[in-house]
Amino acid sequence: MSRSVPPSRAAETAYQAIEQLIATLKLEPGQAIVDSDLVELTGLGRTPIREALMRMVAMGLIEQQPRRGLRVSEIRVAEHLTLIETRRVLERLIVQGAARWASPAQRSSLLTHAQAMVAAADAKDIDAYMLADHHLDELMHVACRNTFAVQAVIPMIVQCRRFWYAFQYEGDLEAGAQAHLTLAEGIQDGNPEMALRGAEALMEYLSAFTRKVIE
Repeated sequence: MSRSVPPSRAAETAYQAIEQLIATLKLEPGQAIVDSDLVELTGLGRTPIREALMRMVAMGLIEQQPRRGLRVSEIRVAEHLTLIETRRVLERLIVQGAARWASPAQRSSLLTHAQAMVAAADAKDIDAYMLADHHLDELMHVACRNTFAVQAVIPMIVQCRRFWYAFQYEGDLEAGAQAHLTLAEGIQDGNPEMALRGAEALMEYLSAFTRKVIE
């Protein structure tokens, strides 16, 4: 006898699926949201899809416009540096928390994901790079034990990933991977200062990347 998926888990699955579509530009900035299209794309029901969409409206990833319905928010290039500087503050809390509180298994897995990013960068494999990055973030967010910082930073991470996909021709995979590796090595060693250096290097990389796009 099969068991039904709990509504909360279905909504979270829907959120993760739609977030990935937005981050990778499969749902483009300004694109209208059609429930039936998302049901087909994700294989999930309308109720969890709608719950996930309302969560994204609250986070600013989707906009609810009068007489136009739901649309994917635009990429606001001019505001992206401000977003990164705000994210910088939250990342400091997260990486230092992870360096202090991560379990041995979490530390090992974080390093493995960072090493996978380096390998993917060397191979110019963007999909593998972004997948390893996503796994590293998820695990670090659990390890840091700071749900407030994590809830605040997640929409910014999605915006940064979306920005990167939109302008990836200006990106430097190797620099991003090395920053993540320093960060992960700091967490693995239980060294908050080293982890912070990695996070700062990552934010500097993202800032430089954004300036190249703007200029």
